[in-house]
Amino acid sequence: MTHRPGPVARVCPDCDGFPVVAITTGTLHADGSRHVVPALCRACKGTGTRTARRPAPAPAGR
Repeated sequence: MTHRPGPVARVCPDCDGFPVVAITTGTLHADGSRHVVPALCRACKGTGTRTARRPAPAPAGR
């Protein structure tokens, strides 16, 4: 009996699966370490996986 793999993880196309990054501000703390600010991917909201996209609205006809 063969093993069937589970569903394939869908990686966010905007962040390539790296949803949280640390951006340095250039300032230093008193101990010499850098001050960093975390930033989340706006598309996946920090999950790293693709979210279901809403279909585009249909153009109104006459």
